[in-house]
Amino acid sequence: MNNPEPFVDADRAAEFLAITPRRVKELARQGLLPAHPLGNGRRHVWRFRLSELAHSMGNRVVAPELDPSYGLAHKAVLGSEQERK
Repeated sequence: MNNPEPFVDADRAAEFLAITPRRVKELARQGLLPAHPLGNGRRHVWRFRLSELAHSMGNRVVAPELDPSYGLAHKAVLGSEQERK
């Protein structure tokens, strides 16, 4: 019999992602992180699976050749600095 992966709380998910628990919950509420809300009221208790978080983060890699908007602000700053010279 397979043992299902256990759920973890926002503190453990935050540790795994190297962000704050508050940010983890914000991202969960926005639907930007895979999360499992418990409860039906306004406030939820959030639970996470580390494998789902890892998979989600693996799919969010931004690379300049894949996303043309990546680094535009940085390029704009560099461009204005070069114009001053």
